[in-house]
Amino acid sequence: MPRRHDPGRRQRIIDAAIEVVGARGIAGLSHRSVAAAADVPLGSTTYHFATLDELLSAALRQVNGEWLADFARWVDRLDPAVPLAEEVARLVADTLAGDRARVALEYELYLAALRHAAVRPIAAECLEEMVRLLGRRIGDERTARAVVAFADGLLLQHLLTGAPFEPAVVHDGLAGVLG
Repeated sequence: MPRRHDPGRRQRIIDAAIEVVGARGIAGLSHRSVAAAADVPLGSTTYHFATLDELLSAALRQVNGEWLADFARWVDRLDPAVPLAEEVARLVADTLAGDRARVALEYELYLAALRHAAVRPIAAECLEEMVRLLGRRIGDERTARAVVAFADGLLLQHLLTGAPFEPAVVHDGLAGVLG
């Protein structure tokens, strides 16, 4: 039987992996669950991704790419006349006001690096790119690293607690950290 040409299959599998993690968490990720979500034979998932770590890596790279594109747009819109603490408060507010399920998925994939050494470098690359983008814009990599860590922590805390976001608290807290 001739092989069916399906050039989009690999991408559908990655998209399905992201969908599965979004719906069931990392624990729900398996070749079988992804094959079902992508509507492909089980062998297709293992053909394109021999291990779950390979599949998880591809999913994280895609999600990171989307996050970094959003982050780069935010960096490009930074107004030098506006205090950085205020701009960071806007980033966190805008992110939390958007699709929280997407942000939770991004963090779930990102934090999977704690348990999956194979994806740890991908998560680290994303952080370094955020620092590079912001550092280039504000002219100080050390401050950029602190801001990225601060924003990351705030987003994660708000996702975990569901606490209301208070821009003034973020602004004042970050202004204190930045001096």
